[in-house]
Amino acid sequence: MGYLNKLFSGNFLEYASYVIKDRAIPDIEDGMKPVQRRILHTLFESDDGKFHKVANVVGSAMKFHPHGDQSIYAALVNLANKELFIDRQGNFGNLYTGDEASAARYIECRLTQMARETLFFPEITEYVPSYDGRNSEPVRLPAKLPVLLAMGAEGIAVGMATKILPHNLVEVLKAEIAVLKDEPFQLFPDFITGGDMDVSEYEDGNGRVLLRAAIDTKDPKKVVIRELPYGQTTDSLIATIENAARKNKFKIASINDYTTENVEIEIALPRGVHSDDILDPLFAFTDCETSISVNLLAIVENRPRIMTVTEVVEYNARRLTEILKLELEFEMGELEQKLHIKTLEQIFIEKRIYKNIEEQKTRTGVLDSVMEGFIPYLDTIKREISQDDIEHLLKIPIRRISLYDINKAKKDMEEIRKRLKEIRHHLRYLIEYTIDYINALIQKYGHLYPRRTRIADFNKVDVREAAIRDLKLRYDSNEGYLGTDVKTGDPVLEVSPYDRILIMRKDGSYFVTDVPEKLFVDKGMAFCGFIEKQRIYTMIYRQKDSAYPYIKRFHIDKFILNKEYKPLAEGDTLLRLLTEPEQAFMLRYKPKPRMKQLEEEFSIQDFAVRGAGAGGIRLSKKEIRSLRMV
Repeated sequence: MGYLNKLFSGNFLEYASYVIKDRAIPDIEDGMKPVQRRILHTLFESDDGKFHKVANVVGSAMKFHPHGDQSIYAALVNLANKELFIDRQGNFGNLYTGDEASAARYIECRLTQMARETLFFPEITEYVPSYDGRNSEPVRLPAKLPVLLAMGAEGIAVGMATKILPHNLVEVLKAEIAVLKDEPFQLFPDFITGGDMDVSEYEDGNGRVLLRAAIDTKDPKKVVIRELPYGQTTDSLIATIENAARKNKFKIASINDYTTENVEIEIALPRGVHSDDILDPLFAFTDCETSISVNLLAIVENRPRIMTVTEVVEYNARRLTEILKLELEFEMGELEQKLHIKTLEQIFIEKRIYKNIEEQKTRTGVLDSVMEGFIPYLDTIKREISQDDIEHLLKIPIRRISLYDINKAKKDMEEIRKRLKEIRHHLRYLIEYTIDYINALIQKYGHLYPRRTRIADFNKVDVREAAIRDLKLRYDSNEGYLGTDVKTGDPVLEVSPYDRILIMRKDGSYFVTDVPEKLFVDKGMAFCGFIEKQRIYTMIYRQKDSAYPYIKRFHIDKFILNKEYKPLAEGDTLLRLLTEPEQAFMLRYKPKPRMKQLEEEFSIQDFAVRGAGAGGIRLSKKEIRSLRMV
């Protein structure tokens, strides 16, 4: 058993690690899951500017991704619909209606120009063998865009999950500039589907956002939904509206979906219902208002880590600076080698060093004679001359020597030196160069990515307030039953299924409950009404061991549902329950010898409001005979 436990534990850890790192959680550096990275790498390898059949792309990507064509196809369609890195041709589905994409053999795709410019640089990319060892794939793409926040991500792994909402590309790029300039910034999500969003609880990427559809209420007899909350489709939204209407949450006459390239769901209203009346119920009872909780989990240096949006922007800004530095250093190395070769060619031809080889009979002699010919010019040649350099010079054809243009060669070398000077300047002022690079991206591509989701401040709709109160709550005093299914007795309230009501019995006890269908509350019910925190309840009562009158005034602002509370002591007798703030009553006392005052009038507002558990205030030291309202 010990061996089996060890085997299972080891295999489970390997499986968990694989799912976390190689399937479900994106990497912070290029913002992608492995399948997305492999799709883009496949498109880059075959990129010729033309569209490719998605079926062919999927087949080629299977060289790198060992999980079947359907997972690659689904990931490609999803990636293309992000409208960042893949150009589409054909039916890739409809984000608004939820219609699926056509089969892979019918649709085509290619890399966008932005993807070509910002995602790939093979010379500085680390590669590893693919799963079968026949090909090489990138560990991470040298992405010069903040892909993780621009695209967003969602995934479930072993013991952890990530939910990263997409952000506006231009805003994230500007946030990177703010980081490089050491300035403050704020970032909030942005969705292709538009809509309105409350970000008061976003908590820098680890809280939640409240989303609403954009609803046009200009026509009083209909409402038109123009934009969807993120994650909803017209079909799913219409289903929730029809379901709420069937449950009598609100009334509609008809609903029609005219969505094509833009969302247009028209809800016609019946007579007597206006567009302003239905707005709050739509937000309360349908998916016209939804809440999304977010959890920013990413792979950072081969480990899963919870991060904030601010930390991701700061990491991507530093990473962009490193990538640009590597690209500049690579270009500088290439240009220095090119300048070195051109300098050798210039001296070799202009100083006629090639003449030295005419009398040589051995290969060694030829190489030595060329090397000796360069000795007087070593101060001009700033790098060591290698055997490969000499081999290159010896392969120059006679035709090229005879046609050698000295002025053109000097001009080419001057341009190389000029570019090398620029690169050294950029490396010296790398932060400024990075900011200029980001600004150039914004200038070139920013118009393609306007903000679509409006940021607003919502007052969350209370379903109890939005519900239509069209159910009659009846109380049968003969049987002691209260509820919406009670057929006999008098109606007490008009309620909705979402209401909570306060019930007080004649002994002074009370409890709060959801609207009941049929509930036994005793034959002595003193009060039934909606729970209102500001309402003052006044009890006039007589204590158990005396006939003296007492008064007690209190709010009910805290309660546990269906728990019974007893504001009066055991044996006390409730004489009258009052719920109006300004009332007066008359007490009549039992006559006694030499008693002059047999009646006394009181106003309830003259007595302090205290807690429900506090003791009452004695009204008189005389025994009460009766009480009447004035």
